[in-house]
Amino acid sequence: MKVGVVSLGCSKNLVDSEMLIGLFQKEKFELVQKPEEADILIVNTCGFIESAKEEAINTILEMAEFKKIGKCQYLIAIGCLVKRYKKELEKSLPEVDLFVSVDEYENIWNKIEDMLGHENKKKSNNTLDYLERVIATGNTTAYLKIAEGCSNCCTYCAIPSIRGPYVSRPLEDVLQEAERLAGLGYKEIIVIAQDTTKYGIDLYGEPKLAELLEKLCQIEGFRWIRFLYAYPESITDELIEVVKKNEKICHYFDIPLQHFSDKILKRMNRKSNAKAIEELMIKLRREIPDVIIRTTMIVGFPGETEADFTELYEFIKRAKFEKLGVFQYSKEDGTPAERLPEQIHYKTKQKRWNLVMRRQNEISQANLQEKVGSTLLTLIDGFTDDGKYAIGRSYMDIPDEDGVIYMQNNQKVKEGDFVECEIIKVNGYDLLGKLKQYL
Repeated sequence: MKVGVVSLGCSKNLVDSEMLIGLFQKEKFELVQKPEEADILIVNTCGFIESAKEEAINTILEMAEFKKIGKCQYLIAIGCLVKRYKKELEKSLPEVDLFVSVDEYENIWNKIEDMLGHENKKKSNNTLDYLERVIATGNTTAYLKIAEGCSNCCTYCAIPSIRGPYVSRPLEDVLQEAERLAGLGYKEIIVIAQDTTKYGIDLYGEPKLAELLEKLCQIEGFRWIRFLYAYPESITDELIEVVKKNEKICHYFDIPLQHFSDKILKRMNRKSNAKAIEELMIKLRREIPDVIIRTTMIVGFPGETEADFTELYEFIKRAKFEKLGVFQYSKEDGTPAERLPEQIHYKTKQKRWNLVMRRQNEISQANLQEKVGSTLLTLIDGFTDDGKYAIGRSYMDIPDEDGVIYMQNNQKVKEGDFVECEIIKVNGYDLLGKLKQYL
């Protein structure tokens, strides 16, 4: 039988999808890219915020159409949305043949075989396996998930209730998987967890991210190593020093700050405060002058006054983040913030979002303009459809989130190559460049 998988949401969810694809391949199913060719369609859902939930439902309904117009016989929905709303989904989406929540993954293969009606099947020990996953991010970049869940319990966030408390993978298991990825030829590794800076505390009684990164640097084959996400209160001097001294580790910190008003940070149950955040930004730029700092902010959190917003807005102007994403607060079922008084009107949220985005656009353009005339080490990810440009990224950009470099194509350049690219122009959030040196 042929299987098609649609993976929604974050890179951590994608790793789950990759493991599931690996399990199907192990059982001799054929993977297909086009949904109309699949006998079985699987949607791995995200249930983080309202827009993600809408996307998940719409995707499930879209895939359900292939049971009418394609060859699809079975539709499966898995993931975070299923964990949050399984009973409601079972009632409202009869088109779906099987729902599997994230806490049922250990038994997922038995559930699939039950759905398929396989007779005389033996009780299977098959489960999702990091060492057997099929990488879906091309031939150059792979994610390395080092932990599951989150224990930070921010009041706006449903992840702890969906994914459970923070559980680190043993260091030796992570390194074994990393060795496999290097052996398969991956040149960029992106270490991921909801909070990478808490890695190891539950297993070893102390954070182990800095040690893990140093050990990853010793593995032959990796050219770039990144880590997402680093919570501000857990970024230690040791971690900064490890990033600073190891040339394989990209000078890139993704630090979800969410706000700058102490009052709002406290209502969010964040562990940092404005003074510590400001000092951290100054320290990072002092210790690593070419550092790229990416962050996310939330506007319109319950109780956010004009004064609170102004405090946030002025900080963004000062900090001049290279990358910044802004969310309008989403009232999520079952979270403590859902019950907070002083909910903000949607028009006020939109107004504040617009103000931040306009300011950040100016900051981003100024930051990018400074790169014109410089030469950046660039990883080639692919090519435009017409073949005119190679599409690459520098250390400043993570896949699918940040900008890219469009480089005037040279016939010798191929996917996975590292080249030196001279930046000649800014194009929105992207850069235009030309090949300076083939490495």
